[in-house]
Amino acid sequence: MASVIVLGAQWGDEGKGKIVDYLAQEADAVVRYSGGSNAGHTVVVNDIAYKLRLLPSGVLFPDKINILGNGVVINPKVVLEEIAGMQAKGIACKNLVISDRAHVVLPYHQRLDELQENALGSHKIGTTKSGIGPCYMDKVARVGIRICDLLEADTFAEKLKINLQAKNEIITKIYGAKPFIYQEVLEEYLGYAEQLRPYVTDTGVILDEAFAANKKVLFEGAQATFLDIDHGTYPYVTSSNPTGGNACTGSGIGPKNIDHVVGVVKAYTTRVGEGPFVTELFDADGNYLRETGREYGTVTGRPRRCGWLDAFMLRYSARLNSLDYLAITRLDILDGLPKIKMCVGYKYQGEVLKRIPASLNVLAQVEPIYEEFEGWLTDISSIRKYEDLPANAKKYLERLSEVAGVGLGIVSVGPNREQTIVLKELL
Repeated sequence: MASVIVLGAQWGDEGKGKIVDYLAQEADAVVRYSGGSNAGHTVVVNDIAYKLRLLPSGVLFPDKINILGNGVVINPKVVLEEIAGMQAKGIACKNLVISDRAHVVLPYHQRLDELQENALGSHKIGTTKSGIGPCYMDKVARVGIRICDLLEADTFAEKLKINLQAKNEIITKIYGAKPFIYQEVLEEYLGYAEQLRPYVTDTGVILDEAFAANKKVLFEGAQATFLDIDHGTYPYVTSSNPTGGNACTGSGIGPKNIDHVVGVVKAYTTRVGEGPFVTELFDADGNYLRETGREYGTVTGRPRRCGWLDAFMLRYSARLNSLDYLAITRLDILDGLPKIKMCVGYKYQGEVLKRIPASLNVLAQVEPIYEEFEGWLTDISSIRKYEDLPANAKKYLERLSEVAGVGLGIVSVGPNREQTIVLKELL
């Protein structure tokens, strides 16, 4: 048996999909354990880009089991559209299974997400308005509707009626918006239920059987560490736990089954939405990173905020997730920069900090402590061995590893599967 968790060590958009896709070549099962259709992965194979929102990145392999675990919140319309889109590209999705315990994103979740976000005005969170937060709110409030409920017509009808009455009160009386019509939602989602039925099962049992048979299992995180509801830059976070500890809870297995945790790190830093960003750039270098890296959201198309790599942040991420190895992505985007900076610490009111502050007021005032590196000014996209990288690129990577306190496992030098340098075999 071998199992690996692959998660984002920054604010998301690190290129997890590419790393999961690469490692999935050796896996027997790929598991998505958190988040919803607000997450997006882009996987490039033979120069064809596959944009994934809910489907695990291993779906491109016909011989892998692909699991949407109980910790994922599932928009039936989105997942069915995604399945149809993959089938149109020749990807059958026959080995996809969906947890019967996963919660369902319904139209009122999306409407409330939009209305709540708009009402916040200048204090908005930066949500994708996909209904993820309101769905998790219902889950925690114990009024959510699970996939198993959706498949039982009478149960779904009863739960939907109760929920829709309550949600329509909020939608109409607080926000002055148009209410949902019960029968329309009921019929639409009962239709989705029948299309989803062949995929639904107790996915925890499937995983238990896989471990018993010494299969290789890959756990795929969505979003990233600093968007974690508990440990991120709250409240500018997602509504779930993308950190490593939730891989077990969100997929229905015990922690003894986990062998390694890999943190995916973009060679610079980006984030989407509001919230503090210590190394954010507003100059030509920031624009270079955005345009050269095509830093626009997979789901929303929103331009991402860009900045220098924050290795001090990564040290916290390493502790929080028990990272064993780093997978560095998008190193090639730095090819054209003559000078590159890396944040190795924070200073607040003249004092060097030993930890990431929880207070956003403090975090908004910290100063990054930078180290500057000479760029390598050469195309590294065709390099396949670590020793063949330019000396300046290796200096940058090795300092990153040193500050984070985690060894290098993978270095990506381009979006395609083959543009990958492996320093440590993980599965």
